[in-house]
Amino acid sequence: MQFGGKINVFSLDAFSLRFKFLDRHKLPNFYIDGMVMYGSWSVGGNLNTARSSLAGCGTQNAGLSFGGDTDSTSAITEEYDGSTWSAGGNLNTARYYLAGAGTQTAGLSFGGYIVDYSNVTEEYDGATWSAGGNLNTARGSLAGCGTQTAGLSFGGTSASSPYVNTEEYDGSVWSNSGSLNVSKTDVAGCGTQSSGLSFGGSAPTNSSVTEEYDGASWSAGGNLNTEKRFLAGCGTQSSGLSFGGLIVFTTNITEEYNKAA
Repeated sequence: MQFGGKINVFSLDAFSLRFKFLDRHKLPNFYIDGMVMYGSWSVGGNLNTARSSLAGCGTQNAGLSFGGDTDSTSAITEEYDGSTWSAGGNLNTARYYLAGAGTQTAGLSFGGYIVDYSNVTEEYDGATWSAGGNLNTARGSLAGCGTQTAGLSFGGTSASSPYVNTEEYDGSVWSNSGSLNVSKTDVAGCGTQSSGLSFGGSAPTNSSVTEEYDGASWSAGGNLNTEKRFLAGCGTQSSGLSFGGLIVFTTNITEEYNKAA
């Protein structure tokens, strides 16, 4: 088979032959697994402060990271310009296991853990965080999506059991909405307030369950191929991306979601 460029075999197993294709015409690198093509990850600029259990929002060229665990609870916020991270305004309430939504200039942070589970919500204007309306149910390890004025939070925990709770944010107040069908913590999500996607997590064991939100209720979607928790996601309900997480050990597995027609 002729591809018109150089092909490097980088792994071979009993199930698939994978190639890395470096195009002569400087097209983006991509991988071929059988005949299914998918993108590749490249190195970006490192965060100034290493941390885990943080949250983020925005885009690849205008990202926002906030909160997390640096062996102590962190309020640090950093802004990404596509190549480097720079300091932004710190959260008013340091916490980890929080969730986020929105953009770099209109971000939303909510929930998390301080010395107990939190209902704190804060809004970012591109420079500083200010208090928003608190979640109705304090929790951490939840997921979120949407925007600063139309946010969605779901799942999480504030004790030993995962939650089904879903709340919608209108820019000032959170209101309860349709519950998840499967209670989950350490869950990931993407999409919008009226078209959300929830996947993976702990229920309480590792879960592959995916659910789709229509602005009022959740319904079953296609499950992940790999059951995992502590993963992350981005994209839309019809074109989602999940990556990383914990199976037994940490994983670099990435999966793409295409909603059934």
